[in-house]
This record gives sequence, structure tokens and C-alpha cells, in this order.
Amino acid sequence: MTIRVVEPGLLTTVQDRGRWGHQALGVPVAGAMDEVSHQLANLLVGNQPDCATLEVTLVGPTLEFLAETTFAVVGAEFELWLDAAPTPTNTPRQAGRGSRLRFGRRGGGARAYLALAGGIDVPPVLGSRSTDLASGLGGLGGRPLRGGDQLRVGQGAGPRVSCVPPAAPVTLPEGGATVRVLPGPDADRFDPRAMEVFGQARFTLGPESNRMGYRLRGPSLELVRTDPVLSSATPVGTVQVPPSGQPILLMADRQTTGGYATIATVISADLPVAGQLAPGDWIAFEVCERRTAVAALIALEQALMGRR
Repeated sequence: MTIRVVEPGLLTTVQDRGRWGHQALGVPVAGAMDEVSHQLANLLVGNQPDCATLEVTLVGPTLEFLAETTFAVVGAEFELWLDAAPTPTNTPRQAGRGSRLRFGRRGGGARAYLALAGGIDVPPVLGSRSTDLASGLGGLGGRPLRGGDQLRVGQGAGPRVSCVPPAAPVTLPEGGATVRVLPGPDADRFDPRAMEVFGQARFTLGPESNRMGYRLRGPSLELVRTDPVLSSATPVGTVQVPPSGQPILLMADRQTTGGYATIATVISADLPVAGQLAPGDWIAFEVCERRTAVAALIALEQALMGRR
């Protein structure tokens, strides 16, 4: 069973939960920018959470189903049409052979996830089907989808849920979002007022922001120590500050290590919200305690478990 790409959209890639276990070799993780929406889309069609989906960014594709299949779209709010009929998001739908799914105008959020019963079946690379655009690994030749591409769909989907409940775990940003952070390890490198400025300001995602990271524009975070920083691991959500003082928020396709000073890290529970931001959106940071971060992650996981 296959689907054919009629129009690819702005940036449509194959993603799963990422290429873990190879960071020591310099291999980026990649994976879905909003892992919660990715998991929920899989849940709706009976897939395991790590099945590959299509990540649709800002402008969606038009796809033709070459066999009957079940699909679901979760995440950013897009107008959807199955052939000539409007079709809802957050609900499993049946598509017949020859039907076309078209993404229209976008509302809140930046990225939607299209799951197909059985998952997108491209060859795994180092244990993952995720597309890493920077290194050209995974997905379909390590690149975004193009018109005329065909993708195989796997077999073996299981029980489905009827819909995503109205109180979905991820609140879609409309123009911007506030995310919680834990202070980073390099506090001694910053002016004492830098953390206060960081926690009070709104930053704007620059036009060059992408899956690797968001370049943020706002007040400068002054460094008082500019001697070289020993390179260290870069978890997703790391907020680095280069000598310019303009922070960079590292995302799914981030490099495995970095040598800029780290002022903070976005907590795991708020990463899906960060993953739904687009260039031109604003972002603000709220410093929290570790116990708050742990409680928020537990609440998020419990919400997901309640839908399985």
C-alpha cells in the first residue's frame, strides 16, 4: 500500500521519535518537533507511538491514497479536505483508493502530524526512520518530500481510539507562547542581571529558525566571561547564548555538542509547545524549579497514558 505526493507543501518530512543511542558518534537525534501530537496521531490509527508519521510544516501537502487506508491528523490546526469534503483533525478517517487529502489554511500551531494505519514504511537508518535534514539521513533520501514521491505504508495497526478528547495535552500557540525553563550550568558567565532579563523579555523567532534551532531576537544577554566554553552535550530545549548575546533555542535536529554558554533548558513537558512555534512568533521563558518540571512531565505522561 502506498501514497503519492501530489504537492509536497512547504516542508513535509518523515519523522518518528528520533535516532537515539548514537549521539556519542556525532549523529543527531532528529524526530518529531512535537512528540505529543506525533504520538496522538499514531494512537488514533492504532499504531505504536514510535511508528513514522509525516510532519507537515506551515503549508501542507496534497496526497493521493493509492489504496484504502485509515489516517489521522493531529497538531497544528489546518483546514483539511478529503476529495471535496471538509474533514476534521484529531479524528481517524477512512480514505478510499484514489482519494486525495489536501491541507488548506493554517490556524494555531506550526506543525501537524499525519499518521497512516501501519506507519510510514521507509528503511530505518540507525534504528530510526526520522529525516535529519542537516546530515541527509533517514526518511526518503534524507530530504523533504517532493511532488511525485511515493511512500509505502506498513501493516499491523491495532485498536484505535475514536478521537482526541477536547482537553488535548498540548495547547497550540497562536502567535507565541511562554515555556518553563530550568537554569543552565553557566550562570557564572553571565552578567547578574542577564537571568532577570531573560525571564522578563519576549523574544521573536528569527526568519532563519528551523528544525535545528530557533534564533531568537530580543534584548542582549550580556556575557561577563568570554573565554572558550568546553563543548558539552546539547539536550533538546537547550538555550545557548553566543557572543552576540542573542540566544539560540536548540530543537530536534540540533548538533550533538555545543560550545556556547547555556543559560537555561526548556523543561520536557513544554517542548511540544515550543515545537509548534514558527518564525515570527514570540517566545517567553519562565524559570521554574526542578520539582515543577518533574510534576509537569508526570502530568503530561499520565494524560497520554489515559488515551492509550
